[in-house]
Amino acid sequence: MRQNVAMNQTTVYQPGVCNIGPAEIRRRRASGWWGLAIAVVFLGVAFALGWAAPWRLLVALPVFLSAQGFLQAAFHFCVGFASRGLYNFGDLGGEESIQDAEFRRKDQRKALFISLLAFAIAAVVGVVAYLIPIG
Repeated sequence: MRQNVAMNQTTVYQPGVCNIGPAEIRRRRASGWWGLAIAVVFLGVAFALGWAAPWRLLVALPVFLSAQGFLQAAFHFCVGFASRGLYNFGDLGGEESIQDAEFRRKDQRKALFISLLAFAIAAVVGVVAYLIPIG
């Protein structure tokens, strides 16, 4: 396994550990920032307009998007690629297929972990938004 210690980014596929390289990581981080921006705007509007608490729960949707993006970037692991049996350490659009069934299972377990963690983060933020009193 080659590893760039200075950047701490693995440059080879590791089943259940790492399935994306720098270009894909940047894309996931960008989606994290977009989700966060949408969540902040959503909450700003919700509180400014005095939306009822149940409507504020909807902030969990962009927070889930944000958490998925940031977690995938942090773990160097794409949930979507895992579900399709792919990995990519090159330029965007250069995905390669994973043939080994055990490797695919490891990737799917990691993808489930990331998705559950993102869901938990989104649920906590949604509940907090629900519980904050207005006025």
